[in-house]
Amino acid sequence: MTDKVHVLSGDIGGTKTRLAIYTITDLALETLAEDEYPSQQYASLNTIIENFLKAHELAVDVAGFGIAGPVRNNAVDATNLPWFISASNIAERFKLDQVALINDLEANAWGIRSLQQQDFYILNTGNPDITGNAAIIAAGTGLGEAGLCYNGEDYRPFATEGGHADFSPCSELEVELLRYLLERYRHASWERVLSGPGLVTLHEFLCYYRRQEIPSTLQQAMRDGDPAAAISQAALAGEDEISREALELFAHLYGVEAGNLALKIMSTGGLYIGGGIAPKIIDVLKDGAFMTAFSAKGRMQSLLENMPVRVIMNDRTALYGAAIYALLQHKPDLQWPHCSIA
Repeated sequence: MTDKVHVLSGDIGGTKTRLAIYTITDLALETLAEDEYPSQQYASLNTIIENFLKAHELAVDVAGFGIAGPVRNNAVDATNLPWFISASNIAERFKLDQVALINDLEANAWGIRSLQQQDFYILNTGNPDITGNAAIIAAGTGLGEAGLCYNGEDYRPFATEGGHADFSPCSELEVELLRYLLERYRHASWERVLSGPGLVTLHEFLCYYRRQEIPSTLQQAMRDGDPAAAISQAALAGEDEISREALELFAHLYGVEAGNLALKIMSTGGLYIGGGIAPKIIDVLKDGAFMTAFSAKGRMQSLLENMPVRVIMNDRTALYGAAIYALLQHKPDLQWPHCSIA
């Protein structure tokens, strides 16, 4: 491939939207421009795209966007945003040859093939000689899950909406948590506990369950900024016992659901943890509770213990993946290098 292709790529989440323009030559990504926008402050994705293209005045051939939500017929109602996004509408408005929309976790899965070993933190080495499917789970504003189907030579990512499956308790404390969730929501999903808002919910539940008040300093920090970040910081700094318990419960439940996903996808090729939360709480994830919960599946424990488990530390993975997917849709005969990391 000798001709350059300019790709507009987007990672569209409930909290932030990141856009980039890549030039792709000889199967290498080169960043020409990149900006980040607070998603909730904009009425539509089109408005953000318009601002971005005006700011950089760069030609674009095709576009790809990873979006949190179920993509159907190249359109999506974003799960945690009041946006309807249509590929045909974007293509027409911005005069693009082609626009591809995929689920944000599918974009992350495509992006894995662009990463290097230093972009991962290894929680479990497993048995890297065993091939097979792989899976990815990512807690952020919501909870995303996707798979990578192995065909004997390469991995083909596919989206799921597994984060919205029913939350299932495995202890007396978690039974009480389920009751608490059912009183608050019509449906108690895994996303209700494994996300930024989910960490806040866990903290609120434990305050209720333990009959403890939130310290005034933490209350102020939660009002002044991101409540989940304030809880996490208080936990990591040892400033609040309930915050620490909430973060440890979060890590445990993260391991439980990651193990559920690994079983359903049969991800002997590896389980990846993406999203914005995991790198920030890596010290909690690596203390053993996550992997204990991940592999505690009775007769399947040995199977899970042999699965490699890696945290994705590169927060541009979905951007890379959306760009790669858009390029492959534009040039279907292009042989992008096989995914060798998974």
